[in-house]
Order: sequence, then C-alpha cells, then structure tokens
Amino acid sequence: MPAAAKPIHNEVQEELYPSGAAKWILIITAISCAVLELIDTTVVNVSLREISGNIGATTTEIAWVITAYSIANVIVIPLSGMLSNLFGRKIYFTASVIIFTFSSLMCGLSTSLWTLVFWRFIQGIGGGGLLSTAQSIIIGAFPPKETGKGMAIYGLGIIIGPTIGPVLGGYITDNFSWHWIFFINVPIGAVAAVLASKHVTNLPGVTRPDKIDWWGIVFLIIGIGSLQYVLEEGGIKDWFESDEIVFFFIAAIGGLVAFVIRELSIDYPAVNLRLYRSFNLAMGNILNIIVGMILTVSVFIFPLFTQISLGWTATQTGAFLIPGALATAVGMISVSRIVGGGANPKVLMLVGLSFTSIFLILLSFSGPDSSERNFFWPFILRGIGMAFMMMPVLTLAVAGLKGKDLAQATGLSNMLRQLGGAIGVALVNIYLDHQNAEIKNSINAHITDYSATTSERLNSFTQLFSSAGYSTDEAAKTANMMLNGMVTKQQMLLGYDHGFLMLGLFVLLCAPFMLMIKYKKGTKIEAVSDH
Repeated sequence: MPAAAKPIHNEVQEELYPSGAAKWILIITAISCAVLELIDTTVVNVSLREISGNIGATTTEIAWVITAYSIANVIVIPLSGMLSNLFGRKIYFTASVIIFTFSSLMCGLSTSLWTLVFWRFIQGIGGGGLLSTAQSIIIGAFPPKETGKGMAIYGLGIIIGPTIGPVLGGYITDNFSWHWIFFINVPIGAVAAVLASKHVTNLPGVTRPDKIDWWGIVFLIIGIGSLQYVLEEGGIKDWFESDEIVFFFIAAIGGLVAFVIRELSIDYPAVNLRLYRSFNLAMGNILNIIVGMILTVSVFIFPLFTQISLGWTATQTGAFLIPGALATAVGMISVSRIVGGGANPKVLMLVGLSFTSIFLILLSFSGPDSSERNFFWPFILRGIGMAFMMMPVLTLAVAGLKGKDLAQATGLSNMLRQLGGAIGVALVNIYLDHQNAEIKNSINAHITDYSATTSERLNSFTQLFSSAGYSTDEAAKTANMMLNGMVTKQQMLLGYDHGFLMLGLFVLLCAPFMLMIKYKKGTKIEAVSDH
C-alpha cells in the first residue's frame, strides 16, 4: 500500500483512520451531501410564486412544498442512527443519496401540486439520512485530538447550506426555470452516490439490532411530525384559532410524552435518550436548539426586512449574505484550533454570544436610508460570532461518544437544531404580527384630519399629482394611497427593527446556560471518533 494510503493509528486506541486522497474524498463526499440537504431546506422558498403559477396552486397550497420536506426531514434525522445500525452505514448513506437524487429528479419533472409535494416528502426522507450520517462520517475521519477540524468542516456546511440556498434559488429561477433548482442536485448526487459506495465504511463493532422499537418509531413520527406541522402551518392557520392546529398540537404533546416514556423503559430504544444523563451533553443540545433559533431566524428575518422595507431583490439579498458566511468559515477554522488547544469553551461561547447580540442590536437601528454599507460589518461580526458559538456547541453535543452512541447523538443534535429553527421562525412571526399591529395603531393615531402635518403632506401629494395631469378626485385618491404606502413601509421597518432588538436581547439570555457547563481547566472537550 502506498505511503499516502496507509491508515493512521491513534496513540491511545487501536483504531484506524483514513488518510491521503481517500480521506479527503470521503470528507468532500459527506460535506457535499450535507450541504445539498441543507440547501434544499431554503432553495425553494424564493421560487414558490413561480412554482404556484406554473402548476396552478394557491398560496396556501404551495406552502406544502416546504412543509412536506421539513416534516419528513425532522422525522428521519433522529432515526438515522438506528437505521445506520440496521442496514450498515455504507448502505444506509448510499441509499439516502440515491433516494435524495432520484426524488430531486422527480420533483423537477412534477406537473401537479400533489405530485410535487409527494416527491418533496420522499426527498426529505433521503435528505434526513444524509445530514446526521455525514456528520458522523466527517468526525470519524479524524483522530480524537483532531476532532475540531471535523467539527469546523461540518459547521461550515451548516452555515453555507441555508445561506446560499435562497440566492441560488433566486438566480436559477430568474435565469432558467424553477425545475432546475431540483435538476441541479442530480449530477452532484449521482457522483456522490458512486463515491459513497466506494469510500464510506461501516462502523466497526456495531451489530445489527435483534429487535426494532416499532412503537418508539410510531410515537416519534406522531410527536415530531405533528410538532413540525404545527410550527410550519400555525402562522398560516391563525394558530390555536384553528381546530386543525389544536388537534396536531395535542397529538404532538401526546406523541412526544409516549416516545420519551417508551425510550426510557426498554433495552432496545430507537433513539437512546439515556445518553443525556451526561449533564454537558444535555446542555450542549439545549444550546443546539438556541443556536438553531439564532441561525435560522437571523437568516429568515433579514431578507424579509431588506426586500419589504428597503426594496432589495432576492438575488441581491442572498449575495449580500455570502461574505458573512465566509467570515464564519474563517472563524470556524480559527476556533477549531483554539478548542484543540484546550481553551475554555464557556469563554469562546460567551464571546460568540456577545458578537451575535451586538450584530442584532446594531441592525435594530436600521432606517429607510440604510444600505449594504451599513450592514456589511455587522454581518461580518455575526459570522465570527456564530463560529465562536457553534463550534463548542457542536462539540459539546457529541462529546465523549463513539460508535452507535455517536450516531444517535448526531441524529438528535441535528433534529433539535432544526426544531430550534422552526420554533424560532414561528415565535418571531408571532412577535412581528403583534408589533406591526401595535405600531400601526400608534402611527394611525397621529394621522387624522386634525393633524396639520398630515394635511400638509396630503395637500403636497395632491398638488403633485394634479400638476401631473390627474383629475381632482384621482389626485386626492392617489395621494391617500401614497400616504398609506409610506405608513405601511414605516410600520414594517419599525416592526423589523423591534424584531432584531428582541432577538439580540434573547441571545443574551442564553448566557446562564453557557455558564452552567461543567469544565475543568486544562481539559479538552473531545468527541471520540466513531470510525
């Protein structure tokens, strides 16, 4: 065997790790699949209007294209550890790539709403198998002392996927057609499937389970699937004013309670919840939910703010987010070295938390004349802050685990981060709705027939339109419409500013959770490899 291909022996354990070209082919394959999966959580969002017009779906119906993918995704992700053990990691990962790729092709070929929704659900099943398995593959490619490198590579994928999804979707939709947001996955997925079948290995020492926890799987599907549905559809259906949302909320609570009781009472659980007897592992996953909320909400609310309040295009907004993602990439590499040197993770997370909070608070001072220049450095700060927060959190969430336990932990970790994002988006939508209503009432209280400023502005607009050739009635009507438009724009601007401020203050409330982490000076937080 050539020197470049010889396996590296861990100093403590007799475990083998890939090296040379084989190692980086494996890592590139895994991270490419993870990024593809994450891109597809957001790439469709900016194309929904064109898709709905093309296949004849209403605005409410087309939302199922996103909801179906999210529900399938969040159900499969925590089960990926069990499925990997059942079929073998090599077969399971390769099959997930094939399912994801084929369903992407079928999504692009779909000509009706429910055909597209069906294949998006299948795509979500395949994608759910990619994310967590990719994480364990990447971690397993490095010895324990180099775990930080694996975490940095995986963390980079988590940042890049959702960030480039909207700009990629906007560009493809504007220049080609919406079908190509799915077709683009096919050649990449085909190459990834071939590479996965050749380079991904099974976990050593992991045997196929004798029994399958069918009831646990059923309770998980009911609980997590219903919860994701409530979070995705609640805002559209006016939350608990809808009997449908109430039904699924009760199903979610009942399913999750039954799932937890079941998993803690049997010896062959589908998802090993006993792992969280470790305090740091439990805290890592609580923080993972919070990181998911911050990461998703900040990327969710900023495009809405710039496109609605400042008039940016979807492509312009997406392109603007890329430098911040690159800052996170640089930050991830730096933090991985710092973590590897035994730095106190609590300090790193608190630094990241401070940077992220400052970024959000700076955004809350945005005005109607704000431009890209005003947001560039805050987003660089946010990128670095997220790197400092995410790196230790990702490590804590799987620290000290190997083999099938690591596979289980990565599944739960990714599920909780995704649920955190869905919860965050739901909460910020509720907050923005209430804020917009309050701000509108406050502004309208000052716009009356008795207000000299209002009368002066209306007269000015009326004269402007009259001089442009409008009739008296048309000029007055258009002037009122213009004033209403200005009020709505100001209302939305203030609402988003308040949303940024609220999120910035919420981030600071996470500090107590970080301070509760148990850490002894001089120790390293490491995730033992599963390879």
